[in-house]
Amino acid sequence: MSAQPHDPAATPPRARTAQGHRVAAFFDLDKTIIATSSSAAFSKPFYAGGLITRGDVLRSAYAHLLFLAGNADADQTERMRKHLSELATGWEVSKVQQIVAETVHELIDPYVYAEAVELIAEHHELGHDVVVVSASGAELVEPIATVLGADHVVATRMAVDDGRYTGEIEFYAYGEQKAEAVRELAAAQGYDLERSFAYSDSITDAPMLAAVGHGFAVNPDRSLRRAAVEHGWGVLTFTRPVALRRVLRPPTAVLVLGALVGAAAAAWLLRRWWSRRG
Repeated sequence: MSAQPHDPAATPPRARTAQGHRVAAFFDLDKTIIATSSSAAFSKPFYAGGLITRGDVLRSAYAHLLFLAGNADADQTERMRKHLSELATGWEVSKVQQIVAETVHELIDPYVYAEAVELIAEHHELGHDVVVVSASGAELVEPIATVLGADHVVATRMAVDDGRYTGEIEFYAYGEQKAEAVRELAAAQGYDLERSFAYSDSITDAPMLAAVGHGFAVNPDRSLRRAAVEHGWGVLTFTRPVALRRVLRPPTAVLVLGALVGAAAAAWLLRRWWSRRG
């Protein structure tokens, strides 16, 4: 992990923490914690489960390539969102949850950035809450966040009637709406946003990065890098996807599936990393 700090946002978490204040670290999911698109990753098991067609799989694969290349603009993102919401109409919520639960390790584990896992461990060691904030659906995001040991999740919510998706979107965690959800959660949990942190790879998350005192652009494209310079956000480079099971303890409770292994060691390594760049 490397950084190109812009003072003062790039100050390490330990140096920016003060007693008597609740602090949170808000992490985008796709291409920030994981080196892939969570929605596209589940297209194959959804096809195998009879939820989508082969054509839908191909369309998801194309959208995934645009996403990884950083070429999906706002219009393309909105069209894909509309397509996915229409596609999900009539799906049984329980079936989606079952498919995700059965395949989350296989599909997501190999793509988790080691640097993100270490950073989550650092924040937890400091007593910070970790919040995963994603435009993907809650049914996909929540199991991943649980494995990571996150304390809260902000994600897109689909309307449900009689156990099936209606095709309507109750809340779309994107752009300014994502930032507003962060502010609402902060008010409910008592977080001091001026002392809190946010991490994202996308210029669409600029409102979320601006909502906290310490924003970080992760693997930024040109637009986000310019915004980081303008706003004084830190810049981080994540390069090491790892198998998540290698850095997690075995589950100790049903709802705590993602206790992190070696949090103290990870924090020590991160402190050395920060000090070398201080």
